[in-house]
Amino acid sequence: MSFQQLYYTSCEHGLSPSAGFQFNAVSEQVSAETRLRVEGLAGYEPPRSLAESDTPELLARCPVNLCHTPDPQGGATTLCVRYVGRDSARRFGNYFAHALYTEGEFTPDSGGPLAIELWDSPVWTARVAETTEIPELPAPLPRGPLSPRSARAFLRAHPHAEQLPALLAAVFAALAEDGSVVVIDDTTDRIAHWFATVSYLLPPPLARTLSFATYLFRPTRSRLHLIGTVPGAQPDFGPDDEESYTVFDFSAGRFPEVVPTHHLVRLLTRIGVGAIRSVWSWTAEYTHGQERALGDWHAPVAAAAAAGGTELTDADIRAVIDWLPGAGHLGPRRAAVAADIHHTHRDLDDDQLAALSAAAETGGDTALHHELEGKLHQSRIRAYVTGVENAPGPVPITHPTERERATALWQRMLGEAANSRQRVRLLLWAVGARLAPPPKLLTAQSLDLARVLLGSSGAGPGLREEVAHLVRTLPEFRAGLATAAQEVLDERGGQEQLFAQFPATLLSERDLGERPRLLEYYWRAQAERQPARTVGLLFRILEVRGQVSPDAELLRGLWRQPSPAWTYEEATEIARRLPSDQPVDEAVAEWFDRAVKQEVRDEEGLRACLVLCDTLTAPGRDAWLRPVTRECVRTTLQLDTALREATEATALARAFRIPQIDAWAAPRALKHYRLLPAMLRLPADPARLRTEIGEFGFSLAEGYLRTVHRAAATSDRVDGVLFSQVTGVIAINYERVPLPLAHVEIVRGLRRHTAEHWRYEDLDRLARALRPYSTRLADDYQQHAEDRLGRVKKWRRKLTQRRPSDGPRPGEG
Repeated sequence: MSFQQLYYTSCEHGLSPSAGFQFNAVSEQVSAETRLRVEGLAGYEPPRSLAESDTPELLARCPVNLCHTPDPQGGATTLCVRYVGRDSARRFGNYFAHALYTEGEFTPDSGGPLAIELWDSPVWTARVAETTEIPELPAPLPRGPLSPRSARAFLRAHPHAEQLPALLAAVFAALAEDGSVVVIDDTTDRIAHWFATVSYLLPPPLARTLSFATYLFRPTRSRLHLIGTVPGAQPDFGPDDEESYTVFDFSAGRFPEVVPTHHLVRLLTRIGVGAIRSVWSWTAEYTHGQERALGDWHAPVAAAAAAGGTELTDADIRAVIDWLPGAGHLGPRRAAVAADIHHTHRDLDDDQLAALSAAAETGGDTALHHELEGKLHQSRIRAYVTGVENAPGPVPITHPTERERATALWQRMLGEAANSRQRVRLLLWAVGARLAPPPKLLTAQSLDLARVLLGSSGAGPGLREEVAHLVRTLPEFRAGLATAAQEVLDERGGQEQLFAQFPATLLSERDLGERPRLLEYYWRAQAERQPARTVGLLFRILEVRGQVSPDAELLRGLWRQPSPAWTYEEATEIARRLPSDQPVDEAVAEWFDRAVKQEVRDEEGLRACLVLCDTLTAPGRDAWLRPVTRECVRTTLQLDTALREATEATALARAFRIPQIDAWAAPRALKHYRLLPAMLRLPADPARLRTEIGEFGFSLAEGYLRTVHRAAATSDRVDGVLFSQVTGVIAINYERVPLPLAHVEIVRGLRRHTAEHWRYEDLDRLARALRPYSTRLADDYQQHAEDRLGRVKKWRRKLTQRRPSDGPRPGEG
């Protein structure tokens, strides 16, 4: 692993051809993206009192900005920016940014040093390089003086060390919510110690995602996670910044009134920065690598701390017990954690004991598991089935005697169940506890319960979630639900929305594979929930039905919006998948008509519309269409061809003067989006343009005239296309060709501009081109050309007269 280097400062020699702020030197492999990122981070403003620092002593007092930003691709950029006072022109305000970029050293799983440990590292320089290429640096980089020991000593000496929990909590929040924490202290060395303290206490993977800058003159212009500044800077925090910036002013003793402090933060600060690295090394044995939020880290840290002899609070104990059921990655260690908690805390409730029992079993501590199960089983099943608040769920019962007792109790309670939810919970209990009731009883109970649920309404979210779990875990209930759904369709018609209702929505295609009628209704419901799959589902239904073409009822059933229509993409896919040698239902022709004629809302829609039109012209497909649809498709494609193949602008405009432009959306969109750009790429026939522009229509004429005027005013070279267009516009006789006053003003403006600004050669050529249409205009432009030529000659004579001679002129030297 290595680090690319970049030097950025105001200097005379660098990557830029001129002096000023630029990259003085970079490593060979530095990308343009990295340079752009470094340039954006390198800016520096000193405090006002130090802006004119010019001696080594004063410059040493200037704040130092160690800035670090990880990027989502796994790389990281780190800069050390120092104020160096004057540049080569002796102007104040110069700074030197030494930047490093690496693609793997600071990633969350790298295990290397923290970026803040490069504070005051000997790797940094503030001297310009003699060449523009500098070598990459090998890893590891030499660290600076920061360490857990120095951070602990810093905290002991700081008068506001009690703010550490709030600061750590604020940084956790900034990482989770993309916010910023601002630390103000007397020096950037103190700020770096605060940053180091926080970095050591953060989980190592999170600490390596932390972005920070130890000094910014204007903190409100940054969105880094940690921002440092000094009292002489300009924080400028307003009311609107309260939600984005949490400010800790250690210099003035001003801190946030309330910062929510998670129990993990309290545990970490109790452990302390001096001992935290050991705890983090132990914690690695308890994590699974997917921890992100505070709650994810609390239990692994608490378990590791307990293993190291740290006393846990009730909140820590709750976090560990709540975490154990899902901590399968621990393996046998899970039982050890459960034993530690059980032996040191005897006041745990049933929920907590149940979790410890499950952990003991999966971790291999059979004795502890049996001990806990004997206490909990009876109360557990009754509390769960009757809906006692916070009742624990079932856990597998492996002991034969316990399983036999549990099965007998389960059957007895099944006969006592008061409602469907209790029956659902009993079935869930049988699955979760791995009971073995008689198969016939289980099948009969599942089918009866499925019939009741299909006929019910108003099921609450709790019951919905439990039934969904039952469908996933009990095959007998899933089969019973499919059978009950078939019974409903066989007994009553009008059940199109059956699979949009609870609990039929829980069935899958695999459950309905042998029931084609159920499959069709299932696919209809899927199309409503996942519109992107509708076309594919249509053809699956046709395949099951054995049909070639859909009918009106099937189309309305799949596209259920108030004004159903295919998108261009859907219509294209359907056209391609329907057999071109087979007739289609009249409804298909109607739907193609609606698809072709729907409004085109943007250029992307226009492209999709043209693809559809082209697809529908294939042999056999045009026979599906209504005559008016066929005519719309033909007209659209003809106009598209004209746009691509036209050779003269006014002829192209004439091709669009057809009634269908106003009648159909696709031709209208071609005119709106593509006609004017196409005309401007083509030469214009001045004879036609000067007489036919009045027939363009207001909008097209307006756009054309303004664009030609703008091109004539801004183009450095007048090519043949632009010359023909300008000639045609200038030649317009607006006294005979009726034009709106606004268009007349554009023509007049174009005449004035060309007369006043075009070169002699272009004016002379324009005069000749205009003569067939207007002798007066040609004469005027000829006169302008001669005037321009006269001025050029006069200027050249003056220039010649001012050339140096053998001696000084009168009045000189």
